[in-house]
Amino acid sequence: MTHERIEAGSPGHSLKPKAILFDLDDTLLDREGSVLRFVQEQHRCFRVSLAHIPGEAYVRRVVELDAHGYVARDGVYRDLAREFALSETLAQELIAHYREEFPSFCQCFPEVPSVLASLRANGMKLGIITNGTVWMQESKLHRLGLLDLVDEVLISQREGLGKPDPKIFLSAVARLGVSASEAWYVGDNPITDIRGAFEAGLTAVWRYTPHWPPPDVPAREIRSAQELVSMLLREG
Repeated sequence: MTHERIEAGSPGHSLKPKAILFDLDDTLLDREGSVLRFVQEQHRCFRVSLAHIPGEAYVRRVVELDAHGYVARDGVYRDLAREFALSETLAQELIAHYREEFPSFCQCFPEVPSVLASLRANGMKLGIITNGTVWMQESKLHRLGLLDLVDEVLISQREGLGKPDPKIFLSAVARLGVSASEAWYVGDNPITDIRGAFEAGLTAVWRYTPHWPPPDVPAREIRSAQELVSMLLREG
């Protein structure tokens, strides 16, 4: 199902944008695949300490507890330690391992670099708004090579506020020198991304994902960043 803005005069309706802003995790970054690769390697690295837990069971449970990145890392490993009778020391070592090594396992969705380069080459201003810590999110961005492909990056910890607060979306468009009605925002989470962008007056574009329900506010829908190019061509 495609979720399209249909209100007459709604922000950005039927207008080619001057700027496109993106969420990072699960929108540009293939976080699900990156987490899976990391957790598999983590079990291998700690195979002596985790010998009583089959690799498949460990990976499955960490991914479940991760809840698509919406549970704090300390909470994930605290619950894991309780369920699998791990020591507090080992839990802290696993947390430290995640923080130090996870960025090196991060990969974009395959089409992302070329799409961003194409959008920018065609005069589009680009930005990223992401919730998280400065160290982790910047480490991911460096690993992915995205910093040279966008004009602005807003990270919630540095900004002192995060999505879905409309203020962070409005701050982003102001830095790009456009109005909210001239900008699109692409994200996967129906609340933090889509509702937040919509309430700030941007045109919201939902990157479909099976683990979230559809947005409850008007939004366009794409299955990959590549579809943005076709959508922009239709806007003329």
